[in-house]
Amino acid sequence: MERTSDTRLPAAKLVAAMAIVGTVGAFAVEAGLDPVTTVFWRCTFGTVFLGAWCLLRGYLPASDLSPARLALAALGGVCMVLSWIAFFAGFAMTSIATTTIVYHIQPFFVVLIGVLFLKERITLDQVVWMAAAFAGVVLASGLVVSSDAVDTAWVVGIALTLGAALLYAIATILAKGLAQQRPEVTALCQTVVGTILLAPFADIFRSIPAASWGWLLGIGILHTGIAYVLMYSAYPKLSTPVIGVLTFIYPLVAILIDWIVYGHPLGIAQALGMVLIALGTLGVRLGWRFPTGRTLPA
Repeated sequence: MERTSDTRLPAAKLVAAMAIVGTVGAFAVEAGLDPVTTVFWRCTFGTVFLGAWCLLRGYLPASDLSPARLALAALGGVCMVLSWIAFFAGFAMTSIATTTIVYHIQPFFVVLIGVLFLKERITLDQVVWMAAAFAGVVLASGLVVSSDAVDTAWVVGIALTLGAALLYAIATILAKGLAQQRPEVTALCQTVVGTILLAPFADIFRSIPAASWGWLLGIGILHTGIAYVLMYSAYPKLSTPVIGVLTFIYPLVAILIDWIVYGHPLGIAQALGMVLIALGTLGVRLGWRFPTGRTLPA
């Protein structure tokens, strides 16, 4: 009972974080700005929130943030910011649900990068789960079941989303080199880099509609500040199976919003694609094994 009591609050925090993040697509669409400008303001407002949070919690100044670690955090920030831009661009070209589902292929890019560049080992079981997940991406994209001519914008949107997932995976691997650093400080480094990097390219001097500011503030404070703080405080206190299951609240919320608010229900093939991605993700994260599972040569 004590263990259940200890994990109840962290689980609730992660549920809340995933539910919040699941609304980011709607916020980006309603803001009505180009992806670069949207991400610039996300980084700006996120920097304000995370900077204040880190100062109040005593995480700053960070004595362990050496020049080398700062450079690593900055490189991860570049990847993360570019990932957000591609992700937001995908919303406009496909749909919130489709983009969110396809984006969840990123854990498998982490595995592939580890195998190809870090000489990590991979098991036959992982290969099967990854194959199932990538088959899920094909179904979730909606391209294979379309009887109409291929929509070029839709194809580009899927490609951008896959690129966003790959960039997020690279940022995740780079963050492993900062494991001893407070994750909030790492996130702050990323948003600072994003603000500086995008300032010359964002359309920040144009007249932004008054209604857009609320959505931009939400993306910066809710999705980049509060949600991150909730996630980072929950992860160390939860087991991998619990995290793996609760993470899928994110796409479920996005799917419901896209259906209820924007009238974009999932087709049968897309729903099956999501199931395959979910099963593949859980299979890899939880180490589900088949009777013949074995390690493949590195």
